[in-house]
Amino acid sequence: MTSLLAIMQPVYSFAKRQTMATAGRAGSALLSDALTQRWASAASNNASALIIGGGPVGSSTAYHLARQRGGDGGGIVVVEKDPSYQSKQCSAVYSAGGIRQQFSLSENVKMSLYGRDFLRSAGELLRTEDGEECDLQFKEHGYLFLAGTESGKAQMIKNHKTQVESGCEDIRILDRSALAEKFPWMYVNDILLGSYGEKGEGWFDPWAFIFGLKQKSIEMGVRYIHGMPVASERDTTNGRIISVDIQNNVGDSNTVGVECVVNAAGAQAESVMNLLAGLHRPLESPLPVKPRKRCIFFFHCAAKEGIPPVAPLTVDPSFVYFRSEGSGEGATFLCGVSPGHEHDPDCYDEHLLDDADYGLFEDVIWPALYHRVPAFGDIKVKSSWAGLYEYNTIDQNAIIDFHPEMSNVLMLNGFSGHGLQQAPAVGRAAAELIDNHGKYQTLDLSIFSFDRCMGRAKPVLEEGIV
Repeated sequence: MTSLLAIMQPVYSFAKRQTMATAGRAGSALLSDALTQRWASAASNNASALIIGGGPVGSSTAYHLARQRGGDGGGIVVVEKDPSYQSKQCSAVYSAGGIRQQFSLSENVKMSLYGRDFLRSAGELLRTEDGEECDLQFKEHGYLFLAGTESGKAQMIKNHKTQVESGCEDIRILDRSALAEKFPWMYVNDILLGSYGEKGEGWFDPWAFIFGLKQKSIEMGVRYIHGMPVASERDTTNGRIISVDIQNNVGDSNTVGVECVVNAAGAQAESVMNLLAGLHRPLESPLPVKPRKRCIFFFHCAAKEGIPPVAPLTVDPSFVYFRSEGSGEGATFLCGVSPGHEHDPDCYDEHLLDDADYGLFEDVIWPALYHRVPAFGDIKVKSSWAGLYEYNTIDQNAIIDFHPEMSNVLMLNGFSGHGLQQAPAVGRAAAELIDNHGKYQTLDLSIFSFDRCMGRAKPVLEEGIV
């Protein structure tokens, strides 16, 4: 087998996405400039909801909250320090852009079912008054999980039962012979069972998703500020946040009085909580969310035969994943893997994201690729990049709750790789909590409360799932 690593500047996207992204970034910059001109009036007003972080979760929260209020986004303010979303700290645009319903927790399954429906209807839901339709490039090419042990097989069967009971209708369990027939390019002699989402699972364009939510939210009156929080004032009796000081992109600062603050800062969520708490009143129960480095590799397969025409996002028993990317006859792919715990330190230095971990590719990813797909013995890495991952150290699942020491701070954090696909459901849930006295109305997500971060509830663990 032969592999040549092409050492190139990491990039976010590929040719098919690049035209849309370039045009969209220009539009985003114009929106940012316009909002900056309105800085004084926007920042001096009070906010019924100040959302820190304008990525998928923050923008989905703004969108759903405005819709819940009858299309009136007045009083909703989103603070985003990089409206181009090109910073390495903007996790979503550096992700594989996947969505699936294959989870072991019913709540996660149901969140992704809503996300699936939202993506399918995004063209209409996010259509602006000028008729511009949002094309998220949602490719329902599926997810495929593979089990290679008896325990993995048993867990897969159990998970499938939960998925069906939660409303999934398009996930099939495939034995070895069915896998060989469906995916003849795959080596399956060491596989006992596969779980394949035929519809409703796949991948989409993260940047288009964020920009579509942002455009529609602004149309409904939501205000986006190009800036970042730098300080806060807390009530000395109950700890609630009274106001937040926001510094805009040109260095001017203003104070925003707040009724509610939403922490949707992704991998920077911990630092945002510490800033809100203040140096002189640190949290007794800190947010257990750390930034971690994750890498993705984009490669071309030059084999003469056996190349997957369209590969679903396939999760090997080694946890190495790969999927097709682009429109070129199935010859280009994405791949990656989460490093082992001993090689997965917190990542606070953005310079560490300048290069992907090629040792991880050569030592872990490529051997697994070649074993599972013999044609992948002849590949060349065309590009690679690294981004941040918001890692919940308790159980790698979402934290959706108000903080007990700052009762008007809503935490939407710790999604551990699932934030993009869960953003529609989380935004809907956040809107309900904000406007309905902390009560869910559609899907009860109280299992993701902060109690488990304080030892008051058990960790919420996914089983047999990445």
